[in-house]
Amino acid sequence: MNLLKNLLFLIYILMSPLSLVAQEDLKNLELQLENYEYPFETKFFEFEAQKQDLEMGYILETPDNFNGKTVMLLHGKNFNGAYWETTIQALKDKGYRVLAPDQIGFGKSTKPDYFHYTFQQLAENTKRLLNELKIEKTSVLGHSMGGMLATRFALMYPNSVEKLILANPIGLEDWKIKVPYQSVDDWYQKELQKDYEAIKNYQQKNYYDGKWNKDYAKWAKLLAGWTLNKNYEKIAWNAALTYDMVFTQPVAYEFQNLKSPTLLIIGTRDRTALGKDHVDEHTAVKMGRYNRLGKETVNKIPNAKLVEIENVGHLPHIEAFFKFINPLLDYLEK
Repeated sequence: MNLLKNLLFLIYILMSPLSLVAQEDLKNLELQLENYEYPFETKFFEFEAQKQDLEMGYILETPDNFNGKTVMLLHGKNFNGAYWETTIQALKDKGYRVLAPDQIGFGKSTKPDYFHYTFQQLAENTKRLLNELKIEKTSVLGHSMGGMLATRFALMYPNSVEKLILANPIGLEDWKIKVPYQSVDDWYQKELQKDYEAIKNYQQKNYYDGKWNKDYAKWAKLLAGWTLNKNYEKIAWNAALTYDMVFTQPVAYEFQNLKSPTLLIIGTRDRTALGKDHVDEHTAVKMGRYNRLGKETVNKIPNAKLVEIENVGHLPHIEAFFKFINPLLDYLEK
């Protein structure tokens, strides 16, 4: 009987999800990821905003065969500059200089105790970084929340944007029309409850259609490592503030004002939408339908092109890299 129990337990362990193993070797990560090495050298831009001294971490890679053009990569809400690794390398190989900043509150950048987060403020911070680096013009690629920021940046600084690329951007619809308002305190309490298992389950379900592998796991582990930090409350608070920013500051009504040539790269399986868990099932199923939103949005933007990637979810550059990078390079090289 004991032998049977031991055998059943062994089978359970062998068949358990990767997350159960990964949970055991999570690394306690510091506030600005000082103990986490990015795939490229990280530099820091120091500046003052909202009566605070702030640091913005950024990657700046210039290839030997520099073609004179720059591409700036803006990360999503649950990510940072590191997840652009393969994109940065592919762009460098083609001669592009690549800039990938971590926004304030994210990655290796400052986590303020209090900060009034707006996309305008983040766009201004980013423009100050460009000025510091003496980069006058750049193509801007934004993913997820970074797509909202890239749109705001292009609206505020059209003369600085050569081309705009939005990869599965959120904010293609105004969620607050359908979803009851969640306060910053509500978001904060949700953030405090997160651990690796919760993060993994959300990403597996919403990003990868139930699939999971080590490449997906490392980004979940990066977020989960912060939950072990004794100052995790500060990270959770910044995350709550940025959720409020995303929810209350839609850019969907301003796409028609964009002046930059624009490419939409859309994984059509994506169903990402804030607040789906706060509405009835009938409403939720109509939210975040990127197979429809991509087509609707490209018609709102002057001089825009749509590339749809079938059966790919919220992270095309992670899940289906070559299907993502080939149309991107084609567009940049035109």
